[in-house]
Amino acid sequence: MIETAATTAGTAITRTIDARGSYCPGPLMELIRAIREGQVGDVLAVRSTDGGSRVDIPKWIEKAGHRLVALETRDGFDEIVVEKVR
Repeated sequence: MIETAATTAGTAITRTIDARGSYCPGPLMELIRAIREGQVGDVLAVRSTDGGSRVDIPKWIEKAGHRLVALETRDGFDEIVVEKVR
């Protein structure tokens, strides 16, 4: 499920990817698809209940050359916010 137009710590989120209940590599694959579909400057938030996402997604973001904006633990899930840089 993808939502649009939210904010986190003053950064406008372009898309929210609700991957709660999905297991590795699902949340990461959904983020990769959204990054490919998006524009430079888009800010994407991934919501995930899979503990591996907390480690895997930031590693991928760095390797792929994008920017980690935030990684927050919410009520039962992690929200990882990414800016598409290239």
